[in-house]
Amino acid sequence: MGKTIVGLEVTEESVRAAEISLGRKPQLIAYGEVPLPADAAKDSEVLDAGAVAVALRQLWTGARFKSKDAVLGVASRRILVREYTTQAMRPDLLREALPYQVQDLLPVPASQAVLDFFPLSQDGDQVSGLLVAAVSENIEQIISTLSKVKVRAQAVDLTAFGLARVTAHLTQPDEAVATVHIGDHTTQVVISRGGVPLFVRILPIDVATAAVRRHSAEASTPELELAAVASGGVAGAVGSPAGNGAGLTQGRTRGAIRANTPPGVADLAARLRSTLAFFASRSTSAPLARVFVTGGGAIVDGVMPALSAAIDTPLQVVSVGDVISMSTPPPAGEVALNLVATVGVALGQVQR
Repeated sequence: MGKTIVGLEVTEESVRAAEISLGRKPQLIAYGEVPLPADAAKDSEVLDAGAVAVALRQLWTGARFKSKDAVLGVASRRILVREYTTQAMRPDLLREALPYQVQDLLPVPASQAVLDFFPLSQDGDQVSGLLVAAVSENIEQIISTLSKVKVRAQAVDLTAFGLARVTAHLTQPDEAVATVHIGDHTTQVVISRGGVPLFVRILPIDVATAAVRRHSAEASTPELELAAVASGGVAGAVGSPAGNGAGLTQGRTRGAIRANTPPGVADLAARLRSTLAFFASRSTSAPLARVFVTGGGAIVDGVMPALSAAIDTPLQVVSVGDVISMSTPPPAGEVALNLVATVGVALGQVQR
């Protein structure tokens, strides 16, 4: 592996990547995003390998990434993340035993799943943690597509884990915080302490982000030429620059979600409120100090007012400039918010 690593995400709307330097003080040195044609991919699933490969080639060329080594961040409604307790044993023995232990919990046969277990605590001979299961065919398809453009997948990481990792330095070590990434079709919620994920939920919710609107326009105008969004700017970005998230802390007065809130936004606020309330209801749960909000959906009209009305915990919008220093001109709009997750995925290799 070289001196840099690229965090990479494949979504329904685009392929997005961020290159960071490896070392004690990582920096964002390049980033880019290339829109995908309709039906080329779903969240973390490749449907048209040829179209995605073309976009990846444009991405690496347009952003001028130095490295071909990448960490793939995955986040899909088809990925299972749940709390799980099992007998404590050596990691290698647990990996062998896990498929037999969790078969009844999986939506597919264990032989068709990629499994991981993230241990959190141990009580006697029982260890508790987070079980992660993804359909192996989907992961293999993305890795195969990367190989078409000679990009090497060094690791596959749950994007929610990257979110917990990247916001850790914005908190006190003993604070429990939630990080919410509002994507185009999937919202991720991770509750963590000191960068360690304690609870994860992946919510399938469609939000009318600029990327979704652009994608819809492309579907109705096939001849539209798509250009890569390379380091130094965001072509056609919608929304004002995210700026410093610390300045976007929401007010503390809460009430009912406004009656004129768009249906998708109202559903998002209600489901996030329910998710956080579920975590808080457990006897072992610490109260949340803050809720960090990121992802392109954070600047969709009505989203932050609806969340502010629905959630009692202080909210703070976080953009990529809040979580890593940069040696490249900063991104703006949705890209600045979406890159928070992408950088978090890449940082996993720095901390290994």
